[in-house]
Amino acid sequence: MSQTHNKNRLFRRFSAVTIIAVYLLIAVGGIVRSTGSGMGCPDWPKCFGSWVPPTDVSQLPIDYKAQYVQQRVEKNEKFGRYLTSLGFAQLADQVVNDPSILEEEDFNAVKTWTEYVNRLIGAVIGILIFGTFVLSLRYWREDKLITVLSFLAVILVGFQGWIGSIVVSTNLLQWMITIHMLLALVIVCLLIYVYYRSKRHLDGAQVNLSNKLKALIVLCLVMSTVQIVLGTQVREAIDHVAESFVRAEWIENLGSGFKIHRTYSLLILAVHIWMIRVLIKESKNQKSLVLPTQVLLAVVAVEIGSGALMAYFGVPAFIQPIHLLLGTGIVGLQYYVLLLTNNRKLVVA
Repeated sequence: MSQTHNKNRLFRRFSAVTIIAVYLLIAVGGIVRSTGSGMGCPDWPKCFGSWVPPTDVSQLPIDYKAQYVQQRVEKNEKFGRYLTSLGFAQLADQVVNDPSILEEEDFNAVKTWTEYVNRLIGAVIGILIFGTFVLSLRYWREDKLITVLSFLAVILVGFQGWIGSIVVSTNLLQWMITIHMLLALVIVCLLIYVYYRSKRHLDGAQVNLSNKLKALIVLCLVMSTVQIVLGTQVREAIDHVAESFVRAEWIENLGSGFKIHRTYSLLILAVHIWMIRVLIKESKNQKSLVLPTQVLLAVVAVEIGSGALMAYFGVPAFIQPIHLLLGTGIVGLQYYVLLLTNNRKLVVA
């Protein structure tokens, strides 16, 4: 029994480390985005055709720009055919005929290695998620869902890698970046559920709160996800205004998208305060909910504060990845709290 208990704890700790590592990757992705390093490697999975990228432009052929533009064109044409076969002909036309695809950036060693480190960390995350699946095999007899969902996470990571290659080939097409981000959130939530389900095998804590509270948490979860999508659109707008204005003028030229994003954050805060008041009232004797609830409210407050700092100080590059990390962290915390609100001891066959 003790050996089984220890194996459960090992899986729980390993899956927790994997979740933290995925969030680290999201933060690094934010750094890549804020530094404009997304196209630091114009191909995928290699970088400038090599597993170890160059450090100087002299290491590249003279016509490297034309070569990688042609590679992107060919890959996007193939992707366009997939979209057309699925009934998205108009979207396929947008991808294939986007003029930005024909634009190739000058080689920049800092941007190249920033993106390369991002990919290395992504590879490590893939190994960790595969390790989570391997460790989950011990649950096959008593709780097959843990093993099945761990394997699904492995599949989704592979799909996420392919989506990342499309993000590169489409020269950071906005809606592809959004899909890339949303899929990362799906993977995080999947891993959180696996962690939560394995935890129930350990403590069996029972919590069952009202449907009103659960509905409020779901509302907060949906609102936060929408806010992340709005944030990706604001980030795209920043890329455009940065081409024509100095940093101090970015915010005033971002347009209505930024105003919606900013105002919506206050609505999110209000709904969270309402939700947490109900949560505290209903869960006075549920110690398992106290810490996650307190952390959630604190993270929401800090997230709004980081947004305010960006608005008043010209969107400093170092705050952008923090803002993104906090936003995605909120979604993960909300989902975990939602799971805890209906936690019942597993019946093991």
